[in-house]
Amino acid sequence: MTHPNKRKSDPPAPGKVPALQIRRARSNDLGAVADLLVRIKKLNNEFDPLFAVVSDAKHRADRYLASTIADDEKLVLVATEGEKVVGMLRAEMRERLFYEPHEEGFITDFYILPEYRRKALGHEMIQKASAELKKMGAQIIVADVPSRNEIANRFYTKRGFRSLTSIFGKSP
Repeated sequence: MTHPNKRKSDPPAPGKVPALQIRRARSNDLGAVADLLVRIKKLNNEFDPLFAVVSDAKHRADRYLASTIADDEKLVLVATEGEKVVGMLRAEMRERLFYEPHEEGFITDFYILPEYRRKALGHEMIQKASAELKKMGAQIIVADVPSRNEIANRFYTKRGFRSLTSIFGKSP
């Protein structure tokens, strides 16, 4: 219960942990977001060796994210606790040329630090991303995850997503 003289917007009392917030990424968030992006790519490698991460992944992530936040057809959300970035979600708008619904919000990357999982943050980030993508014109929301990542598959299934395609690969 909130004290009658204390507004919800007041800063937390000294010694209190700030609440988690979800917002669009800013340019000063990009270093931390790039670190999380590289972590998800390394996690993908644990599921399949065909997801081997390149040695300059951090540099590539920095460039990738800088171009993303400058593009109106793309979205980067961050979850923060105070100044600390604890989660990230990247998505983009895509045209489904041959299918209805025609406009797709495509979640390409999503990562939350392990100590912040299982606290409804992932669900809240998906809700926020879905709302933002809908404002951008999305008529359907999809997500890309490695097929062997059972945790991610269960996460999305629990939220009403279902598998739409399968991509098969092998080393030549």
